[in-house]
Amino acid sequence: MGPLLLVLLLALILFGAGFALKALWWVAIILLVVWLLGFVIRPTASGGRRGRWYRW
Repeated sequence: MGPLLLVLLLALILFGAGFALKALWWVAIILLVVWLLGFVIRPTASGGRRGRWYRW
């Protein structure tokens, strides 16, 4: 009974990790698209000239 519960627990952990990694890939892709769009669509600075879209 113990090894069966251990295998089921391991399967549950691996399934959860796989789902989390897939979700993190989608988040990374969305952030990459937003980051690339920042280079194309740059907001204008307060002086009217085009400035950087990031703050660092």
